[in-house]
Amino acid sequence: MAATESGTYRVFESDRGGEGEELLLVEKGDEEPIYVQRSGYYEPLQSTVQELEPGYLVDATLAWSGEGDPSFAELDIETRTLFEFVDGVPDIFEQAKETFEQGKREGMPIYSNVTYGTDSEANGVIYTFAKQGDEKDIFAEFKDGRMTLEPMIDKLGDGDEEPPFEVFVIRPESTQFLVVYLTLEKDGLLANTIRDEYDCPRPE
Repeated sequence: MAATESGTYRVFESDRGGEGEELLLVEKGDEEPIYVQRSGYYEPLQSTVQELEPGYLVDATLAWSGEGDPSFAELDIETRTLFEFVDGVPDIFEQAKETFEQGKREGMPIYSNVTYGTDSEANGVIYTFAKQGDEKDIFAEFKDGRMTLEPMIDKLGDGDEEPPFEVFVIRPESTQFLVVYLTLEKDGLLANTIRDEYDCPRPE
């Protein structure tokens, strides 16, 4: 009989390559990666697996039938928040620069600011992370879940915002910081503007 484990997991792209043959899951409250195959299921489970994108939060039961990685035994999509990782952009928008400079003046390596739309309503939250002296690759760690985005996402919920969100992790090629931008409305004006600016179309 296969060993099983159930939990709530955040979905990431696998960092092991394989041309989309597997997904990387990180259970909420943990940082240990779990690799799960993306094909070989009966319907309707296969269709649900194919829907998964980085950032989705799922309730799942995983099954190990032997040595190696598990497969999905049960799967429900809880929220469809999207993560987008954008590396090496030639420039970064002014609000991010201002947030970083404000944090630098206050001696804080991580700093945040709320952003507002033309209607004066909050539309997102910017976090800037100063580069680490030990050359720690924050971008890579966010991308594969070793460094969690959950506290920032949970804080939006504490402010009564409802997912799904769009979360952009952006690394400029020539600045001293990395940006995490959480936009409050998925497929909203702000998220679409960022995607247009950095040429990262939304998954179909």
